[in-house]
Amino acid sequence: MIRVLVVDDQRLVREGLTALLELVDDLELVGVAEDGAQALELVADRQPDVVLMDLRMPVVDGVEATRRIRRDHPGVEVVVLTTHADDESVLAALRAGARGYLTKDAGMAEISRAVAAADAGQALLDPQVQARALQGLTTGHRPGPLTDRETEVLALIAHGLSNAEIATRLVVSEATVKTHINRIFAKTAARDRAQAVRWAYRHGVAQP
Repeated sequence: MIRVLVVDDQRLVREGLTALLELVDDLELVGVAEDGAQALELVADRQPDVVLMDLRMPVVDGVEATRRIRRDHPGVEVVVLTTHADDESVLAALRAGARGYLTKDAGMAEISRAVAAADAGQALLDPQVQARALQGLTTGHRPGPLTDRETEVLALIAHGLSNAEIATRLVVSEATVKTHINRIFAKTAARDRAQAVRWAYRHGVAQP
């Protein structure tokens, strides 16, 4: 079972997602938050596997909440589910550490896939969002370059190592490895490990 926390300031959306998630056998709803501040409290208390996060909310917005969750609870993944798919929103969420990004017209099957992908350490962006991210990257809104450690992790991914093997090689926790991979995906606009590896080949981080 994948433990999921829903965060949205609209009551109708919260109730709709709650009803839908309860119909999915592999997902367990562990909490519902009305804003980013409440989300931070519930993440600390309930320790979900994945947070379904809205962006535009009062008190603490979704981007800042995502940033704090990924900083303080690196084992908790975030999938953004929002009406906003503009360049700045997409890139801000990815830079903050979101693993997936869907718009609210996504169906339950797509949401379930995004949650499962995030829990497995993979990224899933819907096609519209991916296009926005790539457009932003090619028009000057590029996240910072890979750090030396991120480059090292990407090279190990390209050599076929699993998260556990990378953690052993670098003498760090698997949660730390997942954090590095999340940042690599955001910076390279990769949806999964295969795309990240292709990026590594194109940019000389690793050789085929």
